[in-house]
Amino acid sequence: LPPCPPGSMSFEDVIVEFTQDEWQYVSPAQRTLYRDVMLENYSHLISVGYCTTKPEMIFKLEQGEKPWSLEEEFLNQTYPEIYFS
Repeated sequence: LPPCPPGSMSFEDVIVEFTQDEWQYVSPAQRTLYRDVMLENYSHLISVGYCTTKPEMIFKLEQGEKPWSLEEEFLNQTYPEIYFS
């Protein structure tokens, strides 16, 4: 992939992330909206030349999965005081 110009916007600049605990309070309609907005944001960045590999979050959202990884889920449940401190 070609390098991105300095000062370019990144996907991390436009994403909203939820912890597993926060996600449980998001309604099904809000989850659908979240998925649609995150996929649209990524699509817009790609269309203006954002250069990176597709984030794991996007793969998960495209498949209708939760936006966090099983590893994050495990760490949150096993070491909540360390993982989210």
